[in-house]
Amino acid sequence: MNETFEELLHRIRACRICVEEPIAAPLPHEPRPVVVGSHRARVLIAGQAPGTRVHASGIPFDDRSGDRLRDWLQVDREVFYDPDHFAIAPMGFCFPGLDAKGGDLPPRRECAPAWRHTLLEHMPQIELVLVIGQYAQAWHLGTDRHARLTDTVHDWRRFFERDARPRVLPLPHPSWRNTGWLKKNPWFEADLLPVLREQIRRYVGPK
Repeated sequence: MNETFEELLHRIRACRICVEEPIAAPLPHEPRPVVVGSHRARVLIAGQAPGTRVHASGIPFDDRSGDRLRDWLQVDREVFYDPDHFAIAPMGFCFPGLDAKGGDLPPRRECAPAWRHTLLEHMPQIELVLVIGQYAQAWHLGTDRHARLTDTVHDWRRFFERDARPRVLPLPHPSWRNTGWLKKNPWFEADLLPVLREQIRRYVGPK
């Protein structure tokens, strides 16, 4: 890796591949890649793609989903946005736009193949990856994942306890649209969240 980490992050934040070399329809707005890279953080949050509010602010998880995620982790905004604690790299760095029903489109397909392997190579210190949503689970778990997100998250022990580094913990998306899912799956709060919070206490300590 001849390129420095800072140079890589600069190139990512200047990326226009989904406008200039799109696989499908070009991105319907100006790109604004959102990523938090770190040489020090031991926890990587691998999400899906920014939403409208994050696109406007440029701050990852700067929305109600972020509020819920921080509650799951039991950290405040100051800790969450400290790159000494968390790296944040979604599968798509830019807001992908909205579908016909007003929901967010999937992450752009150009983004992960162009950047993800190189970015992860620059963060070898990561010890825990929180894999949020089906797109991040498809990339990080591959064919080991189940067809349904619920089954993948329910099978979290198999992924988390295997002899590999970094450890991987699959999570549902913290969107408030998933409130019904959380009510239907109480094991998530009873069984998975305590382990998640224990890991965060382990890796996200005082400087």
